[in-house]
Amino acid sequence: MLEISDLDVYHGSSQTLKGMSLTLGKGEVLCLLGRNGAGKTTTLRAIMGLARAQRGSVRLDGAEISTLPAHEVPRRGIGYVPQGRRLFSELTVRENLEIGLMTRRSPRRVLDEALALFPRLQERLGQVSGTLSGGEQQMLATARALCIDPSVILLDEPTEGLMPSMIATIRDVIVTLRDHGKAIVLVEQRVEAVLSVADRVCFVENGRAQATMPVQDLRDDPSLLSRYVGVG
Repeated sequence: MLEISDLDVYHGSSQTLKGMSLTLGKGEVLCLLGRNGAGKTTTLRAIMGLARAQRGSVRLDGAEISTLPAHEVPRRGIGYVPQGRRLFSELTVRENLEIGLMTRRSPRRVLDEALALFPRLQERLGQVSGTLSGGEQQMLATARALCIDPSVILLDEPTEGLMPSMIATIRDVIVTLRDHGKAIVLVEQRVEAVLSVADRVCFVENGRAQATMPVQDLRDDPSLLSRYVGVG
């Protein structure tokens, strides 16, 4: 479904991705694990066209998308929930969701499906999004991405700073989306959260995919964390 091959990305004179390659299948959760600055967020931004690749390719269902303008990538069916959420804080919950719907002119059922995953948002449709709690804002950012009716969803640190009950909600939504055939790339620092939802893990270091393996391998041998990212 999604294939990244040999991506080189620079930030100024610094090379942040060095031949990054990975694949993602339908109904699969792939987690990117690595230290801060390893290249995980840059990988997501490169997929979205927000960090322009100097070399390599990004293909969605066989079609090259790395040359598209950034605003065209969501229209191809890739939803992005960036770290920090980046909502339109002065707009209401409903208005934020409507922006997602307009991206691909999604039908009303798509909004209904997103709200079914996050019933609390249904109760807050008229509320200004900047007044929501952190967990509610994360719900809204995720629901807005779902409003484009994506086949692929990129989630960057979705549980950062959330209380345990909200983390459980986000985890359950990820599992539900996977079960519905969505392909998900998840950047996550909390290893216990990764173990509960991921199908495969990709260890990222120095802008490269150092190793990719089934999450069961990490469950069976936790020392892999220390080997690849220096934590254990």
